[in-house]
Amino acid sequence: MIGRVRGWRRGWQERTKLQRIDLYTRVTLCSLPWVFLLSWGLLPLGATLDHGPVAVALGAGFFAVNAVQCVLSNRNVAPAFAHYRGAGPFPPRRLRLPAVLLAVLTGLLVALAAVGGIDDAGLSLLVLDLPLAFTVPYVLLVPVRTYLLQCAAFTVVVLGLLATVGAPGGLLLGAAVSLFIVVLLVLVSTRPSAWSLTVMWQAEEARDMQARLAVAEERLRFGRDMHDVLGRNLAVIALKSELAVELAQRGNAAAVDQMVEVQRIARASQQEVRDVVRGYREADLPTELLGAKGVLEAAGISCTVVGADGPAGIGAPPAVQAALGWVVREAATNVLRHGDPRVCVIRLTTTEGAVVLEVENDGAGERDGSGVAGGGSGAAGGGSGLAGLRERLAALGGSLEAGPAGDGLFRVTATVPLTAPGGRPSPGTLSTEDR
Repeated sequence: MIGRVRGWRRGWQERTKLQRIDLYTRVTLCSLPWVFLLSWGLLPLGATLDHGPVAVALGAGFFAVNAVQCVLSNRNVAPAFAHYRGAGPFPPRRLRLPAVLLAVLTGLLVALAAVGGIDDAGLSLLVLDLPLAFTVPYVLLVPVRTYLLQCAAFTVVVLGLLATVGAPGGLLLGAAVSLFIVVLLVLVSTRPSAWSLTVMWQAEEARDMQARLAVAEERLRFGRDMHDVLGRNLAVIALKSELAVELAQRGNAAAVDQMVEVQRIARASQQEVRDVVRGYREADLPTELLGAKGVLEAAGISCTVVGADGPAGIGAPPAVQAALGWVVREAATNVLRHGDPRVCVIRLTTTEGAVVLEVENDGAGERDGSGVAGGGSGAAGGGSGLAGLRERLAALGGSLEAGPAGDGLFRVTATVPLTAPGGRPSPGTLSTEDR
């Protein structure tokens, strides 16, 4: 529980840091047009005061329109980011007014050049600020190639208009350099920032998905373990309760012993359920073999265990023994629940680097009330018990087969390699801290 709380806290801290980085990036991009407006967009306009009222009016109009353009740019940054990340489409109508304002700014700039309201150096600085506010969100909406081609076309138009009003060659060169710088500046500052944020948010979403998958996996583990733990015990409790009822009806004192055994099994089941909830429980193969033999013989079924003392039962890695222990428990449960077998044989062998467990009974010819072959409900019918076992064995590279074996026999065969997939030794039981 403490580990989960710490994991949640780390996730919350990482998400908070990411939100701060996202906010910092957006504020920086929103501030960029205003920095240019109040520096290169404002300082050159001071020279218009010396060139008459027309130049002053054009300069004031340029500054006012540029300020409105900066406001619209800030409003479009968030939806442009969402469009770039694929979170939502950018409404094209939001670009109509900025495009009109960009055309108005270009006209005011050309008019200033035509009336001589500003010197060549100041005009080059105004050109530097001319497309900035518009291009900051726009560069996120189109591919880089399209952005560069459209900026090149805009540069040709601006230079052509300036040449039409008689701008000298030096001014045209300065304007071309200014436009090149601002186009490149917007590209290298906006696109990489948006890409970095997209990658970080995708990583955060992947962590969230991983956490949800871990929760779902834990739920599946819990359900599977509850089925495996309680299935056999409940079947034994039902069997012994029926036997106790029959003995009590006959006045046999052995009924008390049977009910004491039912009480013991019920208490053991309670402890096993607690262990499953805590995630500490692992099946023990020798214990499960002894338990299966005792339970089946108590039900009047002759049970023989072969190979439990050999290398397959003792020398196998702990994880392999645990997985086979669950197979023994589920197979014994199915033998008790379905059909009326008389003989059951459990074999453990080692072959070609793998441990093979076979649980065979002669109840395949019998059918329970549901019409399922004895001992095979979980297998032939695809029940959740053997399905859970297949998941356990698959994690170790093993397999499980179940079905009729001829001559009225039903056989469950589990094969688990002595090494995990990839050539590594099969992992042992997880420690309490790892869980």
